[in-house]
Amino acid sequence: MIDSLSINAAWLGYYYFRIESKLFAYDIKPDILLPMIVIYLYWISVFSFFGLYRKWHLKSRTDELIAVMKVTFIGVLVLFFLFIYDGTSDPYLSYSRMIIAGYWMLLFVTIGIGRMSLRSATKRLLSSGIGLSNTLIVGWNALGKELHDKLMLYPALGYKVIGFVSVGKDAASARYKEIPLLGSVQELGAVIQKVDAQEVLIALESKDHDALIDIIDKCSGHAVNIKIIPDMYDIISGQARTNQIYGFPLIEIMPHLMQPWEESTKRLMDIVISTLILVVSSPLWCFIGIAIKLDSPGQIVYSQERVGKNEKRFHMHKFRSMRSDAEERTGPVWAPKDDPRVTGVGRFLRNTRLDEIPQFVNVLRGDMSLVGPRPERPHFVEWLAKEIPLYKRRLAVRPGITGWAQIKQGYDASLDDVKSKVRYDLFYIENMSFRMDIKILLMTVYVMIAGKGN
Repeated sequence: MIDSLSINAAWLGYYYFRIESKLFAYDIKPDILLPMIVIYLYWISVFSFFGLYRKWHLKSRTDELIAVMKVTFIGVLVLFFLFIYDGTSDPYLSYSRMIIAGYWMLLFVTIGIGRMSLRSATKRLLSSGIGLSNTLIVGWNALGKELHDKLMLYPALGYKVIGFVSVGKDAASARYKEIPLLGSVQELGAVIQKVDAQEVLIALESKDHDALIDIIDKCSGHAVNIKIIPDMYDIISGQARTNQIYGFPLIEIMPHLMQPWEESTKRLMDIVISTLILVVSSPLWCFIGIAIKLDSPGQIVYSQERVGKNEKRFHMHKFRSMRSDAEERTGPVWAPKDDPRVTGVGRFLRNTRLDEIPQFVNVLRGDMSLVGPRPERPHFVEWLAKEIPLYKRRLAVRPGITGWAQIKQGYDASLDDVKSKVRYDLFYIENMSFRMDIKILLMTVYVMIAGKGN
């Protein structure tokens, strides 16, 4: 709402200067309303694309102003080259560089004033206890209590401490300044759900450093932000981002690893490619369906419950490649290489990956992405989460039709195979980028053409 007022105010100021001031000649007075609507929708799309609507209340105001400056500058350049650069057909489109620079400065000033005003209002609301995020402090020790006291001094940070979680087995009825001890690390997942926590702050003493991986593992699969006291930085692998809290720094674990524009482009690519594949492959659906029916009795499209991002369950669709009674006797099992349950048509569909085509419906719906860790069944997720540390970190991103693990390894025939695939999945998550997605998609196309699919 603030941006809409700022964008339209900048447009009205620009319109008055360009048209109503009589400083510039024009043949026909242009309309004001329709261009204003188009420009407004354009800027909202640009801001969304570059991540200006992510959670920002804990970030520096200076950083936000710099981000607004960069995004508005890029957006004005795009407008210039799309609509303004070639002004030969319409005199109204012939602008000088000074006018373009003036519009950019006006837009930046109005957006900046609007957002800083909103920041000030939000800060006052947070200081009054409105809009705080439910927060757990992991560490029933002097460091955790010191962190609690620091947060209480600065409510504008947005943290509302709901309770403590201990590493050891402390008394469940213990309290510190009316804040209860809610349980141990082993119960962390249940505690997060119980109090609807959005933030987990880790304050461990040196003797408890070994518990860090277990804590992160328990948080995996939950929509929480994780931060730690920075003296443990040397034992954290992967990417981390430090946030200053009034001189009290915390390190963010598992932050957004992709740039905002990359996430937007990734989702746009999902939609465009999925739509194209579903449209182009639609004539094949009839032939594939007939072939499946002639080869073996049963349904054509097989739907199975899978676990997606943040443990959201959905039904994944595939062309049936096994006998319809494949798991009646065995129950849920991994599909080994040369699985005898696979039908003749099913083997061809798997080798060419044509059995994956219905999953593009899942991609369009947002349950899946083109690239990501493969979604697993709830039965296996719960079992593997107990066997493999950080397994549930795979659930921090959308699952994919293809992925780094799929092009690097074959079937999961044992627990060791799954552990190996998890390493590939974690490598992908820690190195996510639009460039890497393109690389995986190209390698997947090669696998399909070569008939090496699993």
